[in-house]
Amino acid sequence: MELRVVGCHGGETPKHRTSAFVVDERLAIDAGSLTSGLDLKAQFGLNAVLISHAHLDHIRDLATIADNRCQADCEPLQVAASRGTIRALKKHFFNNFIWPDFSEIPSKARPTIQFVELKPEKMVNIAGYDVMSVMVAHTIESAGFIVRGPDATLGYSGDTGPTDRLWELLSAEPNLKALLMEVSFPNREQKLATVSGHHTPKTLARDLKKMVSPKDLPALLYHIKPVFQAEVEQECAKLKGVNLTVTGLGDQFVL
Repeated sequence: MELRVVGCHGGETPKHRTSAFVVDERLAIDAGSLTSGLDLKAQFGLNAVLISHAHLDHIRDLATIADNRCQADCEPLQVAASRGTIRALKKHFFNNFIWPDFSEIPSKARPTIQFVELKPEKMVNIAGYDVMSVMVAHTIESAGFIVRGPDATLGYSGDTGPTDRLWELLSAEPNLKALLMEVSFPNREQKLATVSGHHTPKTLARDLKKMVSPKDLPALLYHIKPVFQAEVEQECAKLKGVNLTVTGLGDQFVL
């Protein structure tokens, strides 16, 4: 399993892009920067995208990738998410006001995007991978993912603060090779992190210890707010008993 980091930040500047990751060049996880970070060939090569929740920094480039793929007459792109997230996308995003409804363009028979509902903790095949969504703790309905490939399993936290069920399920995965784990704010902003449903290094360390797995399991960190990038990295570097890597744009990992 090959993982490419397209976007990995909790905000945007010319040097920061919001959440988007690609597995084996065919399955995307979140869509914050799928068009700002991928060329057309890579955009057209995707079969599906998993959407963790409906906040703009995770869905924004669904709009532009749908437009690009429509003009190129690509096969429908599966957009897989929870029922509440799909409902939000239909009502507030692909609603023919904010953006055209590409689930019916160019036609209902052959749409540009095709919604696939993910029921919590039910395994389903998406783009050749076994995918399970797990509800996590955020300010709106939000899910993490367990993505099983033939050679490796990847965990994805989605946007979350302290949670429990995700760790129980990840602990039962025999072939888990890495975890994409959010952390957003420094410890001094704990009140803001708690209110907004995100992690600080302090709460991250506590949550990682809930998982029954080897201590050397790589936790690939994403979603750090650009304003706090250096501070969060410094605090994460001081954590003991965990294997943390702060992801950067363009990073590639072989799991």
